[in-house]
Amino acid sequence: MRIKTFLFFGILIVMLFAANLVVGAVDIPATDVFGILFGTRADAPPSWQYIVMQNRLPQAITAMLCGASLAVSGLMLQTAFRNPLAGPSIFGINSGASLGVALVMLLLGGSISAAGFSLTGFMAVLFAAFVGAMLVMALILIFATMVKNNVMLLIIGIMIGYISSSAISLLNFFATEEGVQSYMVWGLGNFSGVTMDQMPAFALVSILGLIGSLLLIKPLNALLLGEQYAENLGINTRLTRNWLLFVTGVLTAITTAFCGPVAFIGLAVPHIARMFLGTENHQLLMPATILTGSAIALICNIICVLPGDKGIIPLNAVTPIMGAPVIIYVILKQRTH
Repeated sequence: MRIKTFLFFGILIVMLFAANLVVGAVDIPATDVFGILFGTRADAPPSWQYIVMQNRLPQAITAMLCGASLAVSGLMLQTAFRNPLAGPSIFGINSGASLGVALVMLLLGGSISAAGFSLTGFMAVLFAAFVGAMLVMALILIFATMVKNNVMLLIIGIMIGYISSSAISLLNFFATEEGVQSYMVWGLGNFSGVTMDQMPAFALVSILGLIGSLLLIKPLNALLLGEQYAENLGINTRLTRNWLLFVTGVLTAITTAFCGPVAFIGLAVPHIARMFLGTENHQLLMPATILTGSAIALICNIICVLPGDKGIIPLNAVTPIMGAPVIIYVILKQRTH
């Protein structure tokens, strides 16, 4: 049964990936799309080649990696903190990235300059988002060495998120109209932020983070039975928690920097994977969550581009439609138990 589930997700991802390459504002026949992709249509119009290779292909790869990264981050946090409503945004890592971007767009006019070092436009936003996310993660790791209680650490993360949101609100209040609009567009999220030139770096960091999460399968399974039991099995729970926060921080930072603060995927996807598998065993649940995250992100990306020439639907207008019903179901299910 479980082999069939993994096979189903594997086939689904291939089909969705292909659909992401075919569906778009410009109508390109599927045979031409795959001809361009595999190099058998060298005579295809240059505009078609550019759309497929420089727009749709990196967008589909980004959606896959982003969905997998956020989903696995959500699963690790839900297990470690024994809270079904924990997600990558709960620790304020998203808020840290958003604050970094807000400082660049709303305060510095879209550029960073210091001691001969200068960044403008998208690269400045990317750098600010990554630095903001990593600084919040470093702060959380410092608190993790002081606070032993997981619930208290969770509350500290939420408070850091509130402080970041408050600072963003103040920056919005004093910013120019153009700055506010630019920041709002970034906050809506999209999977088209990674170019083919940036893809190797984005993919490398994402894949290393996913490998890091797979290395936590055994300690996470032990944590399901409680911290004391895990320590009796020889698991260093504090080291596990710090490693988990670091991996989650890196995955959330890279996805938020490139794609904006994507909502609900990290929160809802682990629950969808649990529904499919009916198990809490991370040896099965973690790979299933990675595959489910990729599939859900690819579905969201297709929905975003469906209007065609009328424009692209913001990503964060689509993800809550898919994620919120799952969370409501989880809450109702917990109440009946």
